[in-house]
Amino acid sequence: MTVIRPNSISGVTSITAHGGDITYFKSDGTRGNQFTHNVSSTGVITATKFVGPIEGNVTGDVTGSGANLTSIPAGQLTGTIADARLSTVSSSKLSGALPALDGSALTGVGASFGNSSVNTSGIITATAFVSTEQGSTSFRNLVHNGNMYINQRNVTSSTSRGHITCDRWRTWEYAHGATCTSSISDVASGTNPYKEGHRKAYKFAMSGSPTAASGSSVFMAHSIEAQTVAQSGWDFKSTTSFITVQFWVKASHAQTYQATFQTPDASRNYGWSFALAANTWTKVIQTVPGSSNLAFNNDVNNGLDLYIYAWIGSSYDNIPTANSWIAYDGDEYSLPHNSGWLLSSSPTFEVTGVQIEVGKVATSYEHRSPAIELQLCQRYFQKDINRRRYWGSGNVSDRHFPVIYPVEMRDTPSVSFHSTQLDSGSASANSVNKQGYYFRMSGSGRYYEWAHTLNAQI
Repeated sequence: MTVIRPNSISGVTSITAHGGDITYFKSDGTRGNQFTHNVSSTGVITATKFVGPIEGNVTGDVTGSGANLTSIPAGQLTGTIADARLSTVSSSKLSGALPALDGSALTGVGASFGNSSVNTSGIITATAFVSTEQGSTSFRNLVHNGNMYINQRNVTSSTSRGHITCDRWRTWEYAHGATCTSSISDVASGTNPYKEGHRKAYKFAMSGSPTAASGSSVFMAHSIEAQTVAQSGWDFKSTTSFITVQFWVKASHAQTYQATFQTPDASRNYGWSFALAANTWTKVIQTVPGSSNLAFNNDVNNGLDLYIYAWIGSSYDNIPTANSWIAYDGDEYSLPHNSGWLLSSSPTFEVTGVQIEVGKVATSYEHRSPAIELQLCQRYFQKDINRRRYWGSGNVSDRHFPVIYPVEMRDTPSVSFHSTQLDSGSASANSVNKQGYYFRMSGSGRYYEWAHTLNAQI
């Protein structure tokens, strides 16, 4: 064995050992196994362990436990990490794109999305769907006949006002000096409302020479019972609880239009604006918060009215603030409105797909079956097209024939006979209530045939 005891060695580029390893001894003669000074090498250094900081890059395979690798600067760890068990990784230390992960390997992962929606093109499987809102997944649309499909009156076009065409929707138009025709129009194939399943729309068409008088108006309205809103699950006294309205709308004239919620029980209005390009279907979505000033009586009267304006005159466009519940005294129906639509050439205005629901997110339109939608509408209006017949012998005066409605009405309806045939005498409806009436015959006639109309609109 050769022993060298220098105080220092310099200028040596290599040391070669013949027949074994090189052993280092401390100055006191005991065997050492580490360097206490800097080692700079362009070759390979093999050691039982490295103690202290290592400057520069380490390349090649590092084997053994990674438990003692700490404080590695960002950007200095490259290549593939074989051990997939990474634990306690701070989220602030993860940057860049993560590789695709098999979801089956993710366990104990929770997610919270607040008031946002989650969109997916795949299948979601869950043990339960729990909503933070109080609305339900079915019958969440508080609007009846929002797709303008039910038409018990069988009227497709009219120049009258009120409930004249599709059920539960009424026309308000006054003092414009022209002719306003309300109709049920067809939604064109290939348009966005058509793709969403809407085939009919409520349409205004103006003819003649209208003027933008201060008291003029052209708008549509829908009323929801107060008890329906009161029991909907909307915490309407809270500013952090919401309802959301959506509808498709198309106008012949490009401008900003207005819509309003009105609450008769609390004398409050909430107005907002939406901009339309000419002859282009646009989906309007408005989220409305509650307010401590709101009130909805638990009764069958109108509690929440929706107004969608094609035009409103200056006597009524006095809502001072958009997107806020304000008190009204009868004149504040709308935000200030542009007269461009009314004064344009042959203006038209169409609406379909109206939905009002509890919550901050506009969900997909709830398409109920025509049979269910008809029953919902019959609570307010029924037109019987089947003629009832009664044959009596001798004098049938003051006989009563019971009539039961297929759907209980919202309130005691007015009854009118839109088709009758009598031998003689007359007929009337007696003891009318929400469930039916007695058809009363008078005179000596023996043959009676009739059909009725029941009206309990709001």
